[in-house]
Amino acid sequence: MRGGVLIFFILLFCSSCATTNLKPVTEDGFSFKDDEKRLWVRSDEEQDVLNQSGLIYQDQSVTEYLNTIVAKLCQEEMDEHIAFKIYVLKDPHFNAFAFPNGAIYVHTGILARAENEAQIATLLAHEMTHCTHRHAVKNIRSIKNTTALLATLQVTTAGLGGGLDALANVLGTVGTMAAVSGYSKNLESEADKEGLGLMVKAGYDPNEAPKLFLHIKEELEEEDINEPFFFGSHPRLNERIKNYERLINQEYQNNTKGTKNTETFLKYIQEIILENAELDLRLGRYEFAEKGVEKYLQLNQNNHKAYYLLGEIYNRELENGDIDRSISYYQKSISINSSYPDPYRELGLIYYKQEKKTLAKQYFEEYLNLSTEAQDVEYIKFYLQQI
Repeated sequence: MRGGVLIFFILLFCSSCATTNLKPVTEDGFSFKDDEKRLWVRSDEEQDVLNQSGLIYQDQSVTEYLNTIVAKLCQEEMDEHIAFKIYVLKDPHFNAFAFPNGAIYVHTGILARAENEAQIATLLAHEMTHCTHRHAVKNIRSIKNTTALLATLQVTTAGLGGGLDALANVLGTVGTMAAVSGYSKNLESEADKEGLGLMVKAGYDPNEAPKLFLHIKEELEEEDINEPFFFGSHPRLNERIKNYERLINQEYQNNTKGTKNTETFLKYIQEIILENAELDLRLGRYEFAEKGVEKYLQLNQNNHKAYYLLGEIYNRELENGDIDRSISYYQKSISINSSYPDPYRELGLIYYKQEKKTLAKQYFEEYLNLSTEAQDVEYIKFYLQQI
């Protein structure tokens, strides 16, 4: 597999044209060359693996909604040559990337941080421009990018690490080039400029364009985190913010009539916010997880799982853990939905450690009544025997 990837790119280099002066698909006279066709075939193969990996967020209403945003951004001449399609990846890191054939993957992490449709339209328009302006093949054809490509190959074969192994194992070389390395500064600037034009033509407020990246930058700096993905990199985020602010000042300074579609966006995305908080929790990103749950509770104040996750956050966090708050959140979860088993187990474990055996026994037994087929049934029975 890895050797095949390397051979594929060697053949692609050897047979590629020297020029990178490729017309966008929206202009007359463009044509796909053999190396670009091979790149599309490779992209199809990588997508098949990715789409069968179990990492795709399965909610048809969400994907249909995101595809309607793409439809607003898409010009007629784009549709003739590229069939754009959105997929959501269950991954809490801040990222989105596009294969050259129009398949765009958006992480739950970046969707959960967005505030409105206009911000996500900016992100999608940026990725669409990578496709329409053929940035992937330009990147590969450029001799200046040979070192970056080889570095990408090393990342692909070595794995991303840092809790990213599941994605690294299924993200092929073309995907990794887009998701991790990104493109040259000139190509990224072009994607910013053309993408901003697309979102403005679609009727969105251009002033929202830099805000998503600004929020992400603030969060990463607050937690002193530098992510491996393209949109989680501090230098890249700074470039995005500066590019959009400059373009807005130059071309859209007086444009304040665009739409944000905040309510519609949050209606479709709210469950992703909660699921992404759980993903952050699993990776030990407690501050991100807590912010996600709190954001969700502003939209839905009566959700038992949200309070259970808050209980988990304060239970697991090593430095700032607060068992009393954790207990109160578990109990709040039970008060909303007394048939939800997980908080009973956690309360039983807390009281067992505190040697409050009567309470521990009570919660363990209730957990077993509600979860007769849970994987940890024997584990809990062992604790009851000890009591």
